Amino acid sequence: MAPRVDPVQSDQAPPARADVVVIGGGIIGVSTALFLAEKGISVALCEKGHIAGEQSSRNWGWCRKMARDPREIPLIIESLRLWQGMNERVGAETGFRQCGIMYLFATGAEAAAHEPWLDYARQYQLDTRMLSGAEAMRLLPGLTGRWAGALYTASDGRAEPQRAAPAIAAAARRRGAVILQNCAVRGLETAAGRVAAAITEKGRIACHSVVLAGGAWSRLFCGNLGIALPQLKVRASVMRTEPLAGGPEISASGGLFAWRKRLDGGYTVATLGVRTIDLVPDHFRLLPQFLPAARLHWKKLRFRIGRRWLEEWRMPRRWSLDEASPFERVRVLDPEPDPFVLRRAQEALAAAMPLFREVRVAERWAGMIDVTPDAVPVISPVDALPGFVIATGFSGHGFGIGPGAGRLVADLVAGDPPLVDPAPFRLARFSDGSRPRPSPIAS
Repeated sequence: MAPRVDPVQSDQAPPARADVVVIGGGIIGVSTALFLAEKGISVALCEKGHIAGEQSSRNWGWCRKMARDPREIPLIIESLRLWQGMNERVGAETGFRQCGIMYLFATGAEAAAHEPWLDYARQYQLDTRMLSGAEAMRLLPGLTGRWAGALYTASDGRAEPQRAAPAIAAAARRRGAVILQNCAVRGLETAAGRVAAAITEKGRIACHSVVLAGGAWSRLFCGNLGIALPQLKVRASVMRTEPLAGGPEISASGGLFAWRKRLDGGYTVATLGVRTIDLVPDHFRLLPQFLPAARLHWKKLRFRIGRRWLEEWRMPRRWSLDEASPFERVRVLDPEPDPFVLRRAQEALAAAMPLFREVRVAERWAGMIDVTPDAVPVISPVDALPGFVIATGFSGHGFGIGPGAGRLVADLVAGDPPLVDPAPFRLARFSDGSRPRPSPIAS
């Protein structure tokens, strides 16, 4: 089921010591490793499977400022700046192109609901603007149907998920980072109340800081340390087409469909309209915290119960550092795509853009998105464990914001002035009485 990802050369054995150990080889982890290495800080990145094996290679590939939660806007602005120079920075093709992104609206009410977000766009001098239906159709030749309008950001872009994180990881390695694949971190060793080492399945790495960029696995890792991290998983189903001549350059979504042109001339196709929720015990443990988000998106949620309930019920929540961890038992989280979701996306796309009616679907896959109660990531030191920094819960927004998040994490670890104010991303917001909620004007 998994998409093909560019391979990355691994180092053979963990170092005895590194300044920082990064757990997780997705876009956040590899970006963190790159920026730490550029600062001259020794770093070892440990990935239980292979680089970009999970959601970082399975997402849409959108890099957008548009319709972001206002708390994320400063960070995504910086991230897009980094994306623009990323190919040169890493000496490889990440697929980044500034193509523009458009949200199509079927009704005036849908368009009006997005108008308040433009107030935030103006504060940051973004180029996002509201289009009429006629203007949207002129920018998307071949689009059919009746559209009330669209939100459009010409400066937004796209990149290739199967290429970007591997290219960044390889660049980090050339700058001195140690990249260890098939090397799970079982837990942390502490001394004098702070991080002293990361214990991997291949040996101990002494360090003064550990960054957890474990995506969907982060809550489980934190739980074994006694750290409460409210995070759930949402299944996202995606497909790619064979090359299609004459297709749109702009990435767009509308109703039940979304698309993004690929470097190979095909398209990545998915949907914003339906989100598959495989019910597991954590949904009931965390229900009070996630209830506001569930109410906000209720009509889009497709709940299922099946074998994932049993898999997670049986998965150990506690383990010792001298025994195999759950991360060694499941190297790559590779869920099956939801055929119902993809069929509806394909049908809706063909109806709106007849050019897609005959194109062949080349591949289908799914990934697990790590979601927080307010759909804003945690990028934060952990007060209870000095030296431990968490970067997770990107809630489906992580690929585009990845380079900026990695740079922010590197700044926090190094004690340098942070790229942006990290306060909105602090872990303590879930326990200090802030009662964080998802933004009703963000997508």
